[in-house]
Amino acid sequence: MRIVDTRETTASIASPISNAYIDFSKMTCSVVAIVTDVVRDGSPVVGYGFSSNGRYAASGILRERILPRLREAPAAALLTDAGDNLDPLRIWDVMMSNEKPGGHGERSVAVGTVDMAVWDAVAKIEGRPLYRVLADRYRGGIADDKVWVYAAGGYYYPGKDHGALQDEMRSYVDRGYHVVKMKIGGASLDEDLRRIDAVLEVVGDGRRLCVDANGRFDLKTAVDYARALKPYDLFWYEEAGDPLDYLLQAELAEHYDGPMATGENLFSHQDARNLLRHGGMRPDRDWLQFDCALSYGLVEYLRTLEMMGELGWSTRRVVPHGGHQMSLNIAAGLHLGGNESYPDVFRPFCGFADGIRVENGYVGLPDAPGIGFETKQELFAVMRKLAE
Repeated sequence: MRIVDTRETTASIASPISNAYIDFSKMTCSVVAIVTDVVRDGSPVVGYGFSSNGRYAASGILRERILPRLREAPAAALLTDAGDNLDPLRIWDVMMSNEKPGGHGERSVAVGTVDMAVWDAVAKIEGRPLYRVLADRYRGGIADDKVWVYAAGGYYYPGKDHGALQDEMRSYVDRGYHVVKMKIGGASLDEDLRRIDAVLEVVGDGRRLCVDANGRFDLKTAVDYARALKPYDLFWYEEAGDPLDYLLQAELAEHYDGPMATGENLFSHQDARNLLRHGGMRPDRDWLQFDCALSYGLVEYLRTLEMMGELGWSTRRVVPHGGHQMSLNIAAGLHLGGNESYPDVFRPFCGFADGIRVENGYVGLPDAPGIGFETKQELFAVMRKLAE
């Protein structure tokens, strides 16, 4: 078998929303298709992947470096020893050939996007859902049959008052979510506290609310917010400062004993290791949010999870950023703590399989081969165009 074609495009996920740091008015993502010569049900097996929100499409890197390496590599360099399926680890090595270490940036997004498509193809060739493949390979055949998810929203946008924020959060609760998340840091501390109070009128309990500053705060502001947030007993306080400012995160832990979350903007197992070594994160209460689609894909994610275990962290403390089906499969197959969900934003690159409802904060997975993109009609309509 072999890869016969690689295709990529840029898709818009623009919207008028903003967080404390950026707006999404020009946000894009990369979409990739890996076409193989394996035929299932009369059609070639095609693996699909896309990059998570928050980082723009990595088109130049994909076109100039990553995809040409796959096209130029000998077929055997991309396959298992038996030659009957793609080998994601070997493909990852080919994509990263002649790349210097460090400086992860957008390169990690490009590799992660292709890696997603490769794993989609691998599971389709096996004829099984990806989460079952992962459980068999790495968790003794035991997969979770449902995954805890929380609803991420609460963005700022023009004209959005407290009533509109409450309506949004009420809609998440009505759709089966037990925990919701809102943005902070894009307004004054006093106004953000009023916004939090408004949301708590809907969800009823601080343990049902996460807040996310998207890395906006300096240490003083992070601590000021921590002191104000402490009485709410929130589910978590997320990404207060710059993701690479481990000292700020460690200092913040001295002022805030409630759960904290961070990691979505760390793109390698080395950066994740530095966070756990130097960031004051506590394995008994804090949460890690590494996103495989932004951080060199599942191959690198496996290294991150192994490193976490060596440092005394359970995989159940990982709740990936991104709200996509790839992370959902990883969560079920590798026993993570849950997954983010975007019920309403970044369409069609959000949400899970059509017809599978969130029930009491949990969502199931389809039994379709691969990641399951074909079970989400709006998303697959975009992806399918790449293979036509």
